[in-house]
Amino acid sequence: MKYSYYPGCTLKTKAKMLDVYARASAVVLGFELEELENWQCCGGVYPLGCDEIATKLSSVRALNEAKEKGQELVTLCSACHHVIKRVNDDMKNVEDIRMRANNYMQLLEPYAGETNVLHYLEVLRDRVGFDELAKKVVNPFTGKKIGAYYGCLLLRPGKVMAFDNPENPKIMEDFIRAIGAEPVIYPYRNECCGGYISLKEKELTGTICKDITDSAAGFGADMLITACPLCRYNLNMAGNGALPVYYFTELLAEALGVKEEVPEA
Repeated sequence: MKYSYYPGCTLKTKAKMLDVYARASAVVLGFELEELENWQCCGGVYPLGCDEIATKLSSVRALNEAKEKGQELVTLCSACHHVIKRVNDDMKNVEDIRMRANNYMQLLEPYAGETNVLHYLEVLRDRVGFDELAKKVVNPFTGKKIGAYYGCLLLRPGKVMAFDNPENPKIMEDFIRAIGAEPVIYPYRNECCGGYISLKEKELTGTICKDITDSAAGFGADMLITACPLCRYNLNMAGNGALPVYYFTELLAEALGVKEEVPEA
């Protein structure tokens, strides 16, 4: 199975591990990520202005390129996934945004939300299957207790993202079981890390993230996993390394026995 793949800016710089291990693991699991040729930054933040079109166009370009290839579009970064999925929903359901975006872009054929957008975790759950993933594990994380940190962008708004139950998600916990570890359920796993205020309100963000890491550690977690580069940065800074935070693809690659060099950022 081949998917169009949107890596996003951070996966080319500070979050190379999230990207490199995802690509290498995909080979072992039997699917291919074909990077879009002309992707541009998604903007990192979904534009809430109902009359804001310009900052949605990079997402529309990516979605349309996947459509032209006849492929589903896979993302990894929580922010990229959030922005692209919501813009796709706009193009499918909001006539004014769809009309103005298509008028501006002058595509050969208007785009109307035809592309199906998947997060990499959804590929593991819905296409590969966690049972099949478990069969390919050669280095299980036996005895490890791992907390999943979802954050807010993967889950909300629930009806648009349709990723998992926003109040009681389980996709990451099922992934943790598939790689042989024990998932830790703790109260802050789907709360925001304060990402979008982290530059202006550093002290507040630090407090929020410390609450998250302290909660996970208090429930017995040895480590946390996430899909969001900014969440990982904030949580690692707040915890001062006391509770390490990894990208889920790092653990996936290790479990599958993947050896891959990650270039320095």
